[in-house]
Amino acid sequence: MEYVRLGKTDLLVSRTAFGAMSLHDAEDAETAGSLIRKAYDAGINFFDTAHNEPDSEKLLGDSLHEIRQNVRVATKTAASSVQEIYRDLDESLNAMHCDYIDLYQYEITSFIPLKDGTDGIYTALLDMKTSGKIKHIGVVTEDYETAGKIIRSGLYETLQFPFSMISPTATSSLVDLCAKFDMGFIAMQPLCGGVLTNIPLAFGFLYQYENVIPVWGARTIEELTQILYFNDHPPVIDDAFKQDVDKARTFFN
Repeated sequence: MEYVRLGKTDLLVSRTAFGAMSLHDAEDAETAGSLIRKAYDAGINFFDTAHNEPDSEKLLGDSLHEIRQNVRVATKTAASSVQEIYRDLDESLNAMHCDYIDLYQYEITSFIPLKDGTDGIYTALLDMKTSGKIKHIGVVTEDYETAGKIIRSGLYETLQFPFSMISPTATSSLVDLCAKFDMGFIAMQPLCGGVLTNIPLAFGFLYQYENVIPVWGARTIEELTQILYFNDHPPVIDDAFKQDVDKARTFFN
């Protein structure tokens, strides 16, 4: 497993991350635990979930409890007020049996919390960081223009944004912009929400970007095994590979 620094944070994370938001879709709690332990045993140390999936947060916390010090945990909130953010964080900490969250991400549509904003949200996030309940602050958005503004603000340490081989070509400019501002780029929906089924092609496309950390939402041991295989044996990026990506782009777009 290869590990990289996540932007300007001090987090050294596996280039292949585990998207745990859908853990509740696993057959049962035992299967969910097996997925997490298999990922961990293969070297994955970065696990991403969300407060709006409390069952998945709990399953993740139950599975990581004994190895918490060896992994990096990220979750997110879409709270609309300071009070709701504090409530969401406490609930996430309780669900995952954690004293702190390594990366706490704020979900945004178009509104961006700014330093000294009257809404108080960014100040609250900083207070959480000062208190030690969170270690780093990131943002999640699906809006391209908003993402660019977030990166240029310099206030956040990571961006989580949809990115796959059939994403608009402009998305790669956000990857470059994150690199310029030393901001971590976390690729959500690397299989475009299940639209893509060709894992080697999808994996190889994202593997070209050294500063991109895809979060793979494996629901079965078979899916996870395939992802881990291509982590250990990355597809060769040659002309034939690029032609296959272009064909996929044309088909889906």
